[in-house]
Amino acid sequence: MTALLEPQNLILVGIILMLLIFSGFFSSSETALTAASRVRMHAAEKDGDRRATIVARLMNVRERLLGGILLGNNLVNILASVLTTVLFTNLFGDSALALAAATGVMTALILIFAEVLPKTYAISQPDKLALIVARPISLIVTVLSPIVSMVQWIVNGVLHVFGIDTNASAWTAADEIKGAVDLHLQEGGVAKRARDQIYGVLEIGELAIEDVMIHRSNLSMVALESPPEDLFKEVLASGHSRLPVYSNDSDNVVGVIHVKDLLAALTKAGDAASVDVKKLLRQPWFVPETTSVVKQLRAFQSKREHFALVVDEYGALMGVITLEDILEEIVGDIQDEYDEELAGVKRMKEGGAVVRGDVAIRDLNRAMDWKLPDDEAVTIAGLVIHESQTIPTPGQTFAYHGYRFEILTRERNQIQSLRVRKTFEPDQRKNA
Repeated sequence: MTALLEPQNLILVGIILMLLIFSGFFSSSETALTAASRVRMHAAEKDGDRRATIVARLMNVRERLLGGILLGNNLVNILASVLTTVLFTNLFGDSALALAAATGVMTALILIFAEVLPKTYAISQPDKLALIVARPISLIVTVLSPIVSMVQWIVNGVLHVFGIDTNASAWTAADEIKGAVDLHLQEGGVAKRARDQIYGVLEIGELAIEDVMIHRSNLSMVALESPPEDLFKEVLASGHSRLPVYSNDSDNVVGVIHVKDLLAALTKAGDAASVDVKKLLRQPWFVPETTSVVKQLRAFQSKREHFALVVDEYGALMGVITLEDILEEIVGDIQDEYDEELAGVKRMKEGGAVVRGDVAIRDLNRAMDWKLPDDEAVTIAGLVIHESQTIPTPGQTFAYHGYRFEILTRERNQIQSLRVRKTFEPDQRKNA
């Protein structure tokens, strides 16, 4: 005890304690600056907080930030360990016991007071602490940047030898947002419908018209040659406000009829037979199926139109695209009194659902909260045909992507309905 009170040993104790404080500072700063919210820092920066600007700048040079903090932390920890060894040697002599005691004490002190305690505090309020340490850490990173740059050059060189690219990142900004939204959905902070709408906004740029259009197999059309009375009945029975009108051949679309125009003409004429349908036709607007959904949305806005006919590269009619179809990709199904809720999807009590073959995979994923891939096919029937490389027959079952598909009905070469449910079965080979 007398030896500990000697001036040189008291100085060593004071320096060691100061180094432990520095170590705790570096540890807490590392946790705070890596866990701080970019969104909240950006908001604080817009409000004029200069500390938030420094934090944002440090977060944008993450390698230099972590390199500077780790370098400073290791320097003070190593120096503290060396001085502790000197202190214990002064107290107990140059022996193995002194070295063991110094190692044990220093390990406990660093673990508790320089690592666990400061990091626990920092993780509890990272944004607040990040703003506090921003200026001193920025200064330290600037001072140590030459050494950090040299260390980073060596590290990158070694990793490059093993074929590791430190600049490559598999995550995009959209992926990060999706991950955050999914996490909040699991924690109950975000509703499923809100999650689907955010996904819709993020993914709409990846879609083409052919991914969201109404296919011609489900398209309601009327023939120009039909008697006016029959044409009126077909238009009103369709439940749609606009319908394509063809002459002789369904590929020969000559115009679009609007219910409003039809009813106005009927009211004026007083008799369906007296209405000249040709004069009511609006000019059809044809767009390529490869047009992006975002581009088509802007075209709808600029032309103040809601309805367009989709054609392939040969000019053949493929379907129609409406403004409502595009908006539904963002806000979900827009239903009125004529729409069926979850049309074509019937949930089963035992799990899974009976699905109509022409139901879009994206719509099914939203309705059932599934993750069926939609890269190679638009409809659920198309997915089964793509994966099996055949036209399945009723009764056949397949297992792909963690889901089981059972074919229920088929008409000609079209799968009319199938039962889909999650499964743990391994995927079948495409040529099975």
